[in-house]
Amino acid sequence: MIISFKNINLNVEHFTEFDSQKKSIIFLHGFTGSVNDWRDVSTNLDKHFNKVAIDLIGHGKTSSPSNIEFYNIESILDQVEAVILNLRVKEAILCGYSMGGRVALSYAVMKPNFVKGLILESSSSGIKKNKEREERKRNDEELADYILNNSIEDFINKWLDQEIFGTIRRFSNEKIKRIKEEKTKNSRIGLANSLKGFGTGIMPYLDKELKRLNIPVLLLSGQLDSKFTKLNVELNKLIPKSKHVSIQSAGHNIHLEESSKFIKAVNKYLKMF
Repeated sequence: MIISFKNINLNVEHFTEFDSQKKSIIFLHGFTGSVNDWRDVSTNLDKHFNKVAIDLIGHGKTSSPSNIEFYNIESILDQVEAVILNLRVKEAILCGYSMGGRVALSYAVMKPNFVKGLILESSSSGIKKNKEREERKRNDEELADYILNNSIEDFINKWLDQEIFGTIRRFSNEKIKRIKEEKTKNSRIGLANSLKGFGTGIMPYLDKELKRLNIPVLLLSGQLDSKFTKLNVELNKLIPKSKHVSIQSAGHNIHLEESSKFIKAVNKYLKMF
C-alpha cells in the first residue's frame, strides 16, 4: 500500500493481515535494500505480531525526491511516524538492519511514545569522534557522486565488493545475481541522497541519549563481522535493557546469511511481549 505524506509516497508492505489488537513489528531495511529483504524471514517470526515493512525514502517503491531535505533524520522519522499513525499502530517493535537500525534507534530515542522494543541488526549509534565523522561524511559524499555518475549496476557491484559484504560470496552465483538484481531496482538519485542526508557521517551521535531508553533492546551482530560486533558490545554497555547476541557463521547481513539463526534469536526476544 502507498501512504502519502508531505508530497512523498511511502511504500508499506503488510506481510500479515493487520490486526489492531496485536503489537506490530515494523521492519526497516538497510542501504540499497527494500521491503522485499524481510519477506522470507517475517513469515517465520512469532504469529502473535503484525508484520509491516517500509521502503525508506529513496528506496524501493517509495519516492526518491531530488530535495535533500526529505532525507535528513527529522524528515525520515516523521515519515516513519506517518506510517505508524496511518496504520493506527498502538505498540511497535522496530526491527532495523544497518541503516534501518540507525533509523529505528533514532526513532526510539526521539519519538518514544509508540515504541515498546527494538531489534537492531548490525547497527550503530553514530560516530563519536569528530575527525572520524568528517572523514566518513566525505567518503559518503564521494560515493554519492559515484552513484550519480555511473550506472546503478556498476554501483551495486562496487557496493557489494566491500570487505564487509565478503561473507555473501559463499552463496551460489545465481543467488548473488538475484541479490544484485533486486538492489538495482533502486533509483540512483534516491541512493545518493540517502548517503548525503542520512549517511553515518552526518547522523547525530546518539550515545548520550541511550541511557534514556527504557525498553528491551536486542542487539544482533554477526560473528564474522568484527567491526559491528565491537560496536554492539559497546552499545550493550550503554543501553540499560539490552542484550547482545553474536550470530555464529554470519557476517554483516545476518537475516540474509543465517536466516534460521536470526529467526531463532528474534523469536526468543519476542516471547517477553
